Amino acid sequence: QVQLVESGGGLVQPGGSLRLSCVASGSIFRISNMAWYRQAPGKERELVADITGGGSTDYADSVKGRFTIARDNAKKLLYLQMNSLKPEDTAVYYCNAKVVVHGTLYLSDYWGQGTRVTVSS
Repeated sequence: QVQLVESGGGLVQPGGSLRLSCVASGSIFRISNMAWYRQAPGKERELVADITGGGSTDYADSVKGRFTIARDNAKKLLYLQMNSLKPEDTAVYYCNAKVVVHGTLYLSDYWGQGTRVTVSS
């Protein structure tokens, strides 16, 4: 019913930048909060940043001042601008959205398939 597709991952040197994108499609009535999560090898998935429908944002301490989350509600797009990347940012990054599907009255959680970010020299 709802698909989230991420793009923009890749290999980057320490100190470099990447911009991740996520587009939502399907039977969407309304999107509430959206977020980026990441999962490094051998570690649990963790919240990186989230953004409300009104644009309020929150960040994990480890990325504050380096990452910026943004969204385009009209185009159903979510972004993550990542600057000053460090090797410890290496992970698979996942897009998450809380969506009210057409014909329902409740929020459901949806995830993208993930995009890999590798920070290495």
